[in-house]
Amino acid sequence: MFLFLPGGTEIFVILFIVLLLFGGRKIPELMRGLGKGIREFNSARATIEEEIKEGMKEEDKKPIEEKKKED
Repeated sequence: MFLFLPGGTEIFVILFIVLLLFGGRKIPELMRGLGKGIREFNSARATIEEEIKEGMKEEDKKPIEEKKKED
């Protein structure tokens, strides 16, 4: 299961290659973009969760309202 996780040396090599490809000036800009994307994703996820919860509450209320109408 943990066979494909990178070790310390592999992570160091990956970070070094990223530094070479993007340079020291582009990395902060890249990280800002990554952070903004993560925030937008979390916001969208929270909105969807809220809509699902509201929908479930409405569905729970329907049988109660139908019973009141029948009486």
